[in-house]
Amino acid sequence: MFKDRGELPTLFRPADVAKALGMSEWWVKEQARRGRIPFTRPGRAYRFTAEQVAEIVRMYEARPTIVAVSQARAVAAAAPTKPTRDPQPSRSTTRLRARIPRRAVLHQQDAA
Repeated sequence: MFKDRGELPTLFRPADVAKALGMSEWWVKEQARRGRIPFTRPGRAYRFTAEQVAEIVRMYEARPTIVAVSQARAVAAAAPTKPTRDPQPSRSTTRLRARIPRRAVLHQQDAA
């Protein structure tokens, strides 16, 4: 890529990338350390090319989904304004019974 022209790519420091992204320098280094963003590591320092910074921006880009918004409006329009309650549930219901507290059981055993 750069061999044809004989020039080297400009490498940006994490502080430069953090400022451009509106994030902290720690965040940029942490994401690079965990392998979540592309980076170049000459020696022990994290460095970023312009292409890598552009890729990072694309990775965290969020676009609105027009289809989802229109579907949400359609669902909201079709939903009844008040939830209706079925007076006769179709399933048979089971009544729950509370168990006797343990201390009452122990007290009954002591009394007997």
